[in-house]
Amino acid sequence: MNSILNRYIHVLKKRNLDKHLLQTILASKYFSTSPWLWNKGRQKPDLSEFPPELVRNFSIIAHVDHGKSTLADRFLEYCGVISVSADNKQVLDRLQVEKERGITVKAQTASLCHTYSGTRYLLNLIDTPGHVDFSFEVARSLSACQGVILLIDANQGVQAQTVANFYQAFERDMHVIPVLNKIDLPNARPDIVMEQLRSLFDIAPKEVLKVSAKLGIGIGEVLDAIVKRVPPPKGQSDKPLKCLMFDSWFMQYKGVIASIAVKEGTLRKGDFITLHHSKKSYEVNDVGIMYPTEESTGVLYTGQVGYVTAGIKNIKDALVGDTIYHTDTPVEPLPGFKPAKPMVFAGVYPADQSQLPELMVAMDKLTLNDSSVEVHQNFSIVLGQGWMLGFLGLLHMDVFITRLDQEFNLSTIVTTPNVPYQVTIKGEKNIKQYRSDTVTVLHPSKMPDIHIISEFREPMVRGTVLAPAEFHQDIINLCMSRRGSVPEQTFIDQTRMMSVSKLPLNEILVDFFDELKSITSGYGSFDYENIGYEVSDLIKMEFTINGKEVEELTMLVHRTRARALAKTIIERLKASIPRQLFLITLQARGGGQSLAKEDIKPWRKDVTAKCYGGDVTRKQKLLKQQAEGKKKMRLIGNVEVPRDAFINILKKK
Repeated sequence: MNSILNRYIHVLKKRNLDKHLLQTILASKYFSTSPWLWNKGRQKPDLSEFPPELVRNFSIIAHVDHGKSTLADRFLEYCGVISVSADNKQVLDRLQVEKERGITVKAQTASLCHTYSGTRYLLNLIDTPGHVDFSFEVARSLSACQGVILLIDANQGVQAQTVANFYQAFERDMHVIPVLNKIDLPNARPDIVMEQLRSLFDIAPKEVLKVSAKLGIGIGEVLDAIVKRVPPPKGQSDKPLKCLMFDSWFMQYKGVIASIAVKEGTLRKGDFITLHHSKKSYEVNDVGIMYPTEESTGVLYTGQVGYVTAGIKNIKDALVGDTIYHTDTPVEPLPGFKPAKPMVFAGVYPADQSQLPELMVAMDKLTLNDSSVEVHQNFSIVLGQGWMLGFLGLLHMDVFITRLDQEFNLSTIVTTPNVPYQVTIKGEKNIKQYRSDTVTVLHPSKMPDIHIISEFREPMVRGTVLAPAEFHQDIINLCMSRRGSVPEQTFIDQTRMMSVSKLPLNEILVDFFDELKSITSGYGSFDYENIGYEVSDLIKMEFTINGKEVEELTMLVHRTRARALAKTIIERLKASIPRQLFLITLQARGGGQSLAKEDIKPWRKDVTAKCYGGDVTRKQKLLKQQAEGKKKMRLIGNVEVPRDAFINILKKK
């Protein structure tokens, strides 16, 4: 026992703990060593020992950086899936970008075995991302669970995404286990945070568990609570097979690997299965659990969660939310998911057009593992051949571009992000041409003729801000400056307020969160949900260089913002274009009028410098020839905007 205890103390020391804090932890009432230290090693479970009543499927939901991945690491250590080590950090986060940024991007699953009151249970953990951009991943994960752990930082308290995740689980009638993490921190405020939980979610303090995921304090109590509080999955093993596919990814030699939850029946290796959506049939090559990587078991029983491979070569055939059944026993499909709806669009182009084939292959591979990315081919006069991609949010876009760079070593140019708009078409002939009276516009340059549009609609969101009450007036001013409604504000405790406001998505897209962090000294958190489109007074703003339109700068803006924004971009454009031997005129137009105009004066050359005395008509003739030459150059001259400068203009918008 002493040698095992010393080994665990050694692990704690490697986690940068001083001697005094270590003694405090070991003496803590939350610290328990018996099941943790007497782990006899990693053993693959026999799934036949776990009928549905001995299975618990749960997920961990939390705001970003509240310790969700660290808690998952401790679960894996405690249950013997991985050995206890100070190097166990973000074990379920397998992407390089996840480890670098300390965030979860892709939902992962892991199976655990835990003994409670002498009975062994199979616990299936479905990890989830915490950022608002990946709420679609959270929704898919919750569909395979019967309960969730709502993880809250005892230092930061309830945050905006905490509220959003709680209501996702609440609407699905799932059992919620509230857990306070980081109770070992000197600034932890468990009593205040528990009061916030009572105020917002009506959660009694006695229901809240206290843990330190980093140090392993209270892990056993949480696992016991999962067994006691989370209901077992419903389903009967003697009924025909019915599986829910809640995620999928692609591997080069295995094809599609599908994450599934067996709702009814039994799935075995060698079975012939059919995907309800595509109606295609396959033979099961492998089936098993994530332990924490693929561990073949040859079978999955009712209520269990695992993976299946069946030689599916096209990821589009493995539709997330689809129902899998035995080919000879068709069943009614399970309720699926609403497809992910991209709300942020940006152009992606290779830095060098010679890399276009490599970029095409890389994007195909990435979109195989991220079906929520929408892809449209696009051509730009300035940037060449590329794509218009749709993302769930800015972080989603940033992660996708980072993966292109890290995993495929490709340099790309990304234009400024924009949101989709809707326009209403008038006239029967025009409606017939567009096959609808409502057209969704992904980029303003592709918008129908302005004369056949009767109204514009822009996407709106319901934004939730949680911040100290002392900043409430600054938050109101920020929301109003972004064309938002006056926030409805509610105290969640004596010092913090929750503000809910309706905002245009385009106004919060780029720098809203940065400005919120600035005015709240870093204590504000923000979350939003889409609430549809609303009619808005928008105008199409176009930019021309010597009368030639620059499509990449075309944008839809609110009428009240048009003139100020036009002036700003024209000034940046003027600073970015080098002077020529002829006059260059930059102009922004919108709403049938000129909004801003600047001239770039030409280089001047004194053609009369060598004329000394003589007839004055000689000088006049030379000046006239120079003026006519510049006029002709202006008519046929091609103004080239430097690529880097052009992108900087877009990004600074």
